[in-house]
Amino acid sequence: MGWVASNLEIRGEEFNQGPRNVLRRVLGDLSESRGWTLKTGVECEFFLISPDASELADTRDVAAKPCYDQSALFRQRGFVCELNEAMEEMGFPPYQTDHEDANGQFECNWEYDDALKTADRHSLFKFTVRCLAEKHGYRSTFMPKPFSHLTGNGCHVHLTLHDEKTGENIFKQGGDADGFGTACLGTTGTQFVAGLLSHAKGICAVTNPTVNSYKRLSAPPTASGATWAPNTISWSGNNRSHMIRIPDAPRIELRLADMATNPYLLPAAALSAGMSGVDAKATPPSPIEANAYDSSAAEVMQSAETLPENLLDALRALSTDASITAGLGEECVNALVALRKAQWADYKAHLTEWEKLHTLDC
Repeated sequence: MGWVASNLEIRGEEFNQGPRNVLRRVLGDLSESRGWTLKTGVECEFFLISPDASELADTRDVAAKPCYDQSALFRQRGFVCELNEAMEEMGFPPYQTDHEDANGQFECNWEYDDALKTADRHSLFKFTVRCLAEKHGYRSTFMPKPFSHLTGNGCHVHLTLHDEKTGENIFKQGGDADGFGTACLGTTGTQFVAGLLSHAKGICAVTNPTVNSYKRLSAPPTASGATWAPNTISWSGNNRSHMIRIPDAPRIELRLADMATNPYLLPAAALSAGMSGVDAKATPPSPIEANAYDSSAAEVMQSAETLPENLLDALRALSTDASITAGLGEECVNALVALRKAQWADYKAHLTEWEKLHTLDC
């Protein structure tokens, strides 16, 4: 089987709504204006479930805190080994495949690379997981929050800017080489963080593009004690409870996105937001080192704005965000907003069992 990543054209002209075309253009603008390139790495999470989606594929995976459960991972060794071998054959071998925080949930990581190459691999990875799951008699799901009581499927993305000629990490310039957390970032890195934070509400419509996405954000903690998804527009050092984490290295981890995000629009939106901060020489608010999930941090967390509570709020934010619209292109943003608003309207038209339970006898 062959797989070719293509650039959509209509009558010989690039289709402006094509996600791969959008990312190529944003990266091209970065190269032309700054001589920089964006490198990314993604952490892809998914569940293995039964074909009819009624239960987990592994009904014995019932531990209260199953993260890194070796027994559950080993019971799926046939699927996991075949996935790892397929990725190796396709040129992006994983350096880690593990059982994640939820029952039936797995994560796969491969080396970071140029943003376009990572996006192509991200897209191919999802296709491969689906095919191999079916081969093994399962169904895979990348749905952001398929089970209300379990941790959702995140897509944490790691970002660095590099000089095209020298390969030097731009975020490292001016940072503390021996520092920890936020001290690792130089001026450009902190400006990039400022851009991500200031446009967080707008890019949410890209990073978290479905109705279900907002069941993962701001969700109550699971049995593990965390959701591993952000509640607020905040940043920190090596702290996984915030929207942005600086993992004791000169790179930025954006923990906002879920696995429903488009592999191409995710880095395009992140780059557009981050570079708006660099261009404006913006200063981010002070990092918050407290554990955002801890009730004792409630007072200090009041200084941070909250993320959109639903898809409609995110779409409204994107519609009024001039920087992200300019970055992704007006045609792309208008099409995205129209599509997702139609889905929101469809969702709103459905009555739920919760409504009947709480309102039938009003």
